[in-house]
Amino acid sequence: MSDTEVTILVGTTKGAFLLRPDKTTGQWSTKGPFCDGWPINHFAGDPETGTIWAGGGGDWSGAGVWCSKDRGETWEVTRLTKGEMDTWAANDPDFAQMIGWTATELPFGDAFSQIWSLHYADGLLYAGTKPANLLASTDGGKTWEQLRSLTEHESAATWNPGAAGLVLHTIVTDPANPKKLWVGISAAGVFATEDGGNSWERRNRLSNAQDCGHHDHPAAPHDGETGHCVHNMMRASGPEDLLYQQNHHGVWRSSDGGRSWDDITHGLPSTFGFPIRVHPRDPNTIWTVPLNGDAIGRFPPDAAAAVWRSRNGGQSWEALREGLPQEGCYFTVLRQCMAGDTHDPAGIYFGTNSGSIFASQDEGDSWSEIARHLPTILGVEVL
Repeated sequence: MSDTEVTILVGTTKGAFLLRPDKTTGQWSTKGPFCDGWPINHFAGDPETGTIWAGGGGDWSGAGVWCSKDRGETWEVTRLTKGEMDTWAANDPDFAQMIGWTATELPFGDAFSQIWSLHYADGLLYAGTKPANLLASTDGGKTWEQLRSLTEHESAATWNPGAAGLVLHTIVTDPANPKKLWVGISAAGVFATEDGGNSWERRNRLSNAQDCGHHDHPAAPHDGETGHCVHNMMRASGPEDLLYQQNHHGVWRSSDGGRSWDDITHGLPSTFGFPIRVHPRDPNTIWTVPLNGDAIGRFPPDAAAAVWRSRNGGQSWEALREGLPQEGCYFTVLRQCMAGDTHDPAGIYFGTNSGSIFASQDEGDSWSEIARHLPTILGVEVL
């Protein structure tokens, strides 16, 4: 695959954008905003058909999933819940006429306000919401069903929201067995199913609680489990159920599908960060972006940006800084704002809350800023 075949999907507080490199110059062009300026949190794509889905919404618009069948040129929305604009329009005919609103029965009423995550696998499109629900669609996002077995889990009464609310932000499947599914909920932890969502198991146990030590932070490991505030999670390639997660407190590795977790934070400058990325072919190569903690700003330590990489599954780490700002850098990289392609070497991309996209075509050894001055970036994916 050549660089010209990459499309970077960027979700922001003011709509979706597409970044593509020019075939001649290699310079990246930006198109957008799409999706009527809705906040867009995440994307999923079907590389066989070029279909792209974008999930988002908010208190004003309600939640919805946008779909493009022409690689991002045009978009249509399937609205799932109502927002404040529906209340306004229902009570103000002039406003309703201005925005082209008509009364419509939405399938989930006001059950949730946003789509936070999307995942496409084996013909199924999944969506995670705020507050946490898991939805599935068998017809490309036209109609949806709630997987109530998750929200009716015996632990549901104890789920606590993180700072952004109770969000289901990560959905992972096993490519060889789509009935195997993992989700991350902040702040309820990791849940897994091996029967397509009929039943769920909560998987947050420490591999060795005695080695964990004592932490005063409420999101830190305790009672024999990792902190429940999972920020992002990925499954490594290969037949084993090797998972990595960036938690509110630490980076963790599980070699048994989440049944037990090992702390691999040692060597990083902070226990706090949002995204985690795994190499498309090497299960031991991972990237993360440590920030200086939730109480002191959530920006790169010493205000010097670095992506940290491990080539040995988290046993050791190295800081990758070439091309990244090393002075006065106060941006944040949110949980769904790091993505990768399948090139050799693998390309890595991340977006910041200050509106920049950085790209590396050499697995993080060097970086270039390929877009700037975008709205606050909420999600980055690669098609």
